[in-house]
Amino acid sequence: MRNILATVILTISPLAMAAPCPSLLSHKVANILGETQDLCEHAGKVVLVVNTASFCGYTPQYKGLQALHEKYGKRGLVILGFPSNDFGKQEPGSNKEIADFCDRTYAVKFPMFAKTSVKDAGGSAVFDALANATGERPKWNFHKYLVARDGKTAVSFPSKVDPESKEFVAKVEELLAPR
Repeated sequence: MRNILATVILTISPLAMAAPCPSLLSHKVANILGETQDLCEHAGKVVLVVNTASFCGYTPQYKGLQALHEKYGKRGLVILGFPSNDFGKQEPGSNKEIADFCDRTYAVKFPMFAKTSVKDAGGSAVFDALANATGERPKWNFHKYLVARDGKTAVSFPSKVDPESKEFVAKVEELLAPR
């Protein structure tokens, strides 16, 4: 009996034993290169989801987002940028043009995704889930959602909140603090 139990335990795949993907990260989306990316790979991390645009008054926030990526990435912060043309038609370019702009202008190194509709329900399953979790949908470019390590709770910040502001950084540090 002991040998049978040991055999059963050893043959269970690690994937079967892994915890399920948290609800807010349970999405597969196309990155800016068109490759499918599973957001479940960020489970256990603090995830910042932001809808971006290249020709907006808030576009300089890319600099602050990149600074957060550099400062807190090793501590478990992941920033996910979702370009959107929903507000003021301020993201008219192709995914390649957006990627080139982000690299050339702000040296963005955090993951960027394919152009996404974020304003209305049904446009993006990711943004629908975040809107349901927080009660807030983006009203403009550079709306920010911080998803806690549990992948189930999130807080929302409007576009005007700079990613390097005291308020925002304090929340990032709170969510990154050891449990």
